Amino acid sequence: MTKLNIKDIDSLTLTVSDVNHAMRFYHEVFDLPIIKNAKQPSLRLGHHRLEFRTTADQTTITAHVVTPGSAELALETHDPLENTLSHLTNYAVEIADGPVPYEGAKGSATALWVRDPDQNLIKIITY
Repeated sequence: MTKLNIKDIDSLTLTVSDVNHAMRFYHEVFDLPIIKNAKQPSLRLGHHRLEFRTTADQTTITAHVVTPGSAELALETHDPLENTLSHLTNYAVEIADGPVPYEGAKGSATALWVRDPDQNLIKIITY
């Protein structure tokens, strides 16, 4: 029997109420570059792609239930915690929780949580 050798995540798709508003938020607040010439609105997230769609967007296959505000993402930053907090404050992004000690995928970290315009929960982790 052969194994399926999954190595990484290629892309994530968020269902949002307003694609342009979401793109602007993630581009400006999290400094994610816009991917030009993508088939759907997308931003570069490290080596991955973050895509956006609304419930009205017609695709051939989607998750069983697509609704804005149902996602939870964890984003890693290499910036010092103080810089992250200052940056979020400058963009008037409310801290939903934290910062608190957290055990992330790579070990001990500090985490804080914010919400995007659709109320998706975004964990920001600093190792």
